[in-house]
Amino acid sequence: MPQWEQYEIWIQKGGRWEMMAAFADFDIASATARSRSSQMRLIHATYEDDKVVAHDVLMELGTTRK
Repeated sequence: MPQWEQYEIWIQKGGRWEMMAAFADFDIASATARSRSSQMRLIHATYEDDKVVAHDVLMELGTTRK
């Protein structure tokens, strides 16, 4: 099974989380995430085939969690 990793930027819209972008490089993902003003999460995700097998929240910016 093919396996790959990527860094994803998720933003909160109307109480739901939506993926905004995905990058192979952490530095690009981090710089892009820091330029956002809304609540967002930077996630490191690992996929096998087309399914997420692991994900870690690396950074959360904006309004803090409730």
